[in-house]
Amino acid sequence: MRLLHTMLRVGNLEESLKFYCDVLGMKLLRQKDYPSGEFTLAFIGYGDESDNTVIELTYNWGVDKYELGNAYGHIAIGVDDIYATCEEIRNRGGKVVREPGPMKHGSTVIAFVEDPNGYKIELIQVKTQNTAQTQESSEQLVTQ
Repeated sequence: MRLLHTMLRVGNLEESLKFYCDVLGMKLLRQKDYPSGEFTLAFIGYGDESDNTVIELTYNWGVDKYELGNAYGHIAIGVDDIYATCEEIRNRGGKVVREPGPMKHGSTVIAFVEDPNGYKIELIQVKTQNTAQTQESSEQLVTQ
C-alpha cells in the first residue's frame, strides 16, 4: 500500500493553483472538469503521481468558501533551508503564519504558511530533522 493523495476543497481553483504552483513550486499534473457532477479536480505535486503523493484540489462549482472545522490539521512539506524558503514564499505573495524556529517541546525546526483557503502547510527543515531525531532518541535512551 501507498498513500496516493490528500484532497482539499477549494473555493477558487485558479487562486489555489497559483498558490500551490507559483508560491510553493508544485506542478499541475492533471485537471478535469466533471460537468454532470458540477466539479473540477486538479492534481498537483512535486513529482509524478506514480512515485509521489500529491494533492487533489476539488472545486465544487458555485461554492466559493468552506468552513475548515476543528479537525483538520495541516499538510507537511520537507525543505532544505526553511529560512530561505519562507523568504521566497513571502516574495511570491505567500503568507507565513508561524516564523521558522524549533517546535515547542522539541528541536525540529518548523514554520507554517497558509493557502488562500486558510489551510495550513507545515514546512519542516529536513537537513536538521535527522540530527534532531537522533538527538531526541539519544536523550530518550539516557533518561531510560
